[in-house]
Amino acid sequence: MDHMGGGQTAGGQNCLAGVKILDLTQFEAGPSCTEALAWLGAEVVKVENPKAGDPGRSSAGLPGCDSWYFLQFNANKKSVTINLKSPRGLELVKQMAAKADVFIENFAPGAIERLGLGPDVIRAINPGIVYAQVKGFGEGSPYEHNLAFDMIAQACGGTMSITGEKDGPPLKPGPSLGDTGTGMLLAVSILGALFRRNSTGLGDHLQVAMQDSMMHYIRIAFAAQAQLGTAAPRAGSSSVTGGNPPMGTFPCKGGGPNDYVYVYTSRANPEHWRRLLGVIGREDLLGDARYDTPAARAEREPEVNGMIALWTRQHDKHEAMRIIGAAGIPSGAVLDTMELHSDPSFEARGIMQTIHHPKIGDYKMPAWPVRFDGKPPEVKPAPLLGQHSNEVLNEWLGLPAGEIDSLKQTGVI
Repeated sequence: MDHMGGGQTAGGQNCLAGVKILDLTQFEAGPSCTEALAWLGAEVVKVENPKAGDPGRSSAGLPGCDSWYFLQFNANKKSVTINLKSPRGLELVKQMAAKADVFIENFAPGAIERLGLGPDVIRAINPGIVYAQVKGFGEGSPYEHNLAFDMIAQACGGTMSITGEKDGPPLKPGPSLGDTGTGMLLAVSILGALFRRNSTGLGDHLQVAMQDSMMHYIRIAFAAQAQLGTAAPRAGSSSVTGGNPPMGTFPCKGGGPNDYVYVYTSRANPEHWRRLLGVIGREDLLGDARYDTPAARAEREPEVNGMIALWTRQHDKHEAMRIIGAAGIPSGAVLDTMELHSDPSFEARGIMQTIHHPKIGDYKMPAWPVRFDGKPPEVKPAPLLGQHSNEVLNEWLGLPAGEIDSLKQTGVI
């Protein structure tokens, strides 16, 4: 099956050709970073525990198979199993680090140093390496030794505080901003460090904390705080910078959990409101001072929202989006994961791709969304545990087959 259509080769996979990444990450924050780099053509070698591998492999899935979760964050990588508690295993990792361009880890605080693979050790072996770390809390933070997962970062990094209904409790946003959001910031920074190294030959030591990363994603909330003089509020489906009715989700025909359409009228474009009045058949309100300005509508928000909901309830969400959008008003149907997964246009454009996994079979998943000359990178299946041990140890370190077999027999790999 040609996932990209027309027999074309996937785009972007020569961008980082020749870049070797030694990946000691697990779960999501680190793996999402290295997966992005793999999609751009880097050779990402995932170093895993010989017994169970990345804990994400067993989070949930088909019996005897890697989890769906693991497949999402480890596409296009190679897997090598090495026992890091074995002196020979540690020596192998150090030898590989001498050949690598990037070393990345996201173990618990202090764990990589206790293993003897900390930044000082690895950078002494390879001064040109980019040594990258993901932690929950930053060095110097009073919580720097604490463990963190996505939801902890979102609680401590501000995203939960601005998510939820105005008078309701804080909620965790659905996207894993703490994990993948942090991973993307680190991926960009690794690319910057590699670019600089091309001219200086100097490596770098990059550290990113999940808590710190969350503040990058809520800069609009800090702008609201500066404007208000108080903490940025929760605003439901509106905006922390203040509502501009109508703005938010409106119920549509069907009544299902996601049968809603988002309608946005910009404060900066009064035409949105005027056009919307035409769509809902209320041209009689054009120029009416009670509704003509954002401030006036804010005073009558329930009434304004009621007018829009009266119209949206007569249409399904796709129809509502088409009609409102065609009138030049920003609008979007609330699409769930099944609807997105089943929409053929994403697969036609390569944004969703089907991988052929040796154990699970065909599995469709989101690809890297950036297209290079019209084509996203091709998604290849996440590796089986230790699938590439022989290949990598031979190609990177020149170990002969007999020595690799001996390493397996002694439990080093």
